[in-house]
Amino acid sequence: MAVLTFKGGVHPHNDGKSLSKSKPVTTYMPKGNAVYPISQHIGAPANPIVNVGDRVLAGQKIAEAGGFVSANIHSAVSGTVKAIEPRRVANGNIVKSIVIENDGQFEKADPIPVKPLSELSREEIIEIVKEAGVVGLGGATFPTHVKLSPKDPDKIEYIIVNGAECEPYLTSDYRRMMEEPEKIVEGLKIVLSLFDNAKGIIAIESNKLDAAAKMKDLVKDEPKIEVKVVYVKYPQGGERQLIYATTKRAINSSMLPADAGCIVDNIDTIYAIRNAVIEGHPLLGTIFTVTGDAVKEPQNFRILFGTDTNELIEAAGGFVSNPEKIISGGPMMGFSMFTTDVPVIKGNSSVLAFLKDAVSNSVQTNCINCGKCVGVCPEQLIPSKLAKLSDIDDLEGFAALHGTECIECGCCSYICPAKRDLAQSIKSMKKAVIASRKK
Repeated sequence: MAVLTFKGGVHPHNDGKSLSKSKPVTTYMPKGNAVYPISQHIGAPANPIVNVGDRVLAGQKIAEAGGFVSANIHSAVSGTVKAIEPRRVANGNIVKSIVIENDGQFEKADPIPVKPLSELSREEIIEIVKEAGVVGLGGATFPTHVKLSPKDPDKIEYIIVNGAECEPYLTSDYRRMMEEPEKIVEGLKIVLSLFDNAKGIIAIESNKLDAAAKMKDLVKDEPKIEVKVVYVKYPQGGERQLIYATTKRAINSSMLPADAGCIVDNIDTIYAIRNAVIEGHPLLGTIFTVTGDAVKEPQNFRILFGTDTNELIEAAGGFVSNPEKIISGGPMMGFSMFTTDVPVIKGNSSVLAFLKDAVSNSVQTNCINCGKCVGVCPEQLIPSKLAKLSDIDDLEGFAALHGTECIECGCCSYICPAKRDLAQSIKSMKKAVIASRKK
């Protein structure tokens, strides 16, 4: 049994992965208009470089990075720019977006100019990744060219590829590993070429031993790459938790992974790096899972960004009955959706639909001081006390108990027998404390 793990965390009794885990990826091409919010990454919004009425091609850059910490955006369809206007995204926010009337032709723009990998310098590789608009596809959406540009590249000792996929129900990373493992290894080799002193670790949870076996076979003759099987536990795929599980190095909120000599990238991000550097392909899409007990035919789709979520739900057979709960992302850290009339954008990997809303239907009672939330907190905090301090708006007390170290994983809310919204209270107060410090 795998022993690489961290202290705390939870084991959801039903991870739901069986609904879609065995479903091979099928390609879905969008039929309706494509919508591209200019802010679908951490950092400054991108700046539109097209105008209403312009014809664009699939793969054409339509918005340019608005700063160093920003990312280019490309159209995945060919057609005409219909509007540049505010549109809603999965988390409920309204974001300025480029709307393209899809002509269904998918006429392609020229790829990004590339050379054989052996002829590319470090700077050229990073520039290609930047031009391709690659961001972290595990949900964080941090611009990848920034992550690959630490202050001291020589101090990077580990490139950790996150194949844990610890959130219940999600299976897109698993299908990527099962169906295109060679390209993941190629992508990791590209990243390793940027750091002379680094070794590669591909971390995979032990509920995906078939994927781990594929990867191990591919890297058996690669002295700088190792596959590590980690324990099945949420949030095993969290950046801090994965670094500790695989290297025994610890970081906190005041540190970056690079401070511990590590860079962590999601499986799909590594795949996107490979496609950009080897083939000159910008980031246009991902593998997207549509699942949950309210979905008729849970599926894994190869999709293009900008596709309307409703189209993908329909492609999965629609709903067996009206769901009480729809979530963008995983059930632990995803967003509850009040509408599915939103585009799939960078960082989106799934939509989940459930017949019953277990959270809303639960009855909240008083804290019984059982301490279970303390036992599962990956950061060894005291969630029950932090939530109480949040309820009375005690910023100083909250900060004194290191509330800003919370990674917002939701383990405390999951385990709480009183069904208290601990994570939500802590998250709100954490934002208030950080805002007060900025003032």
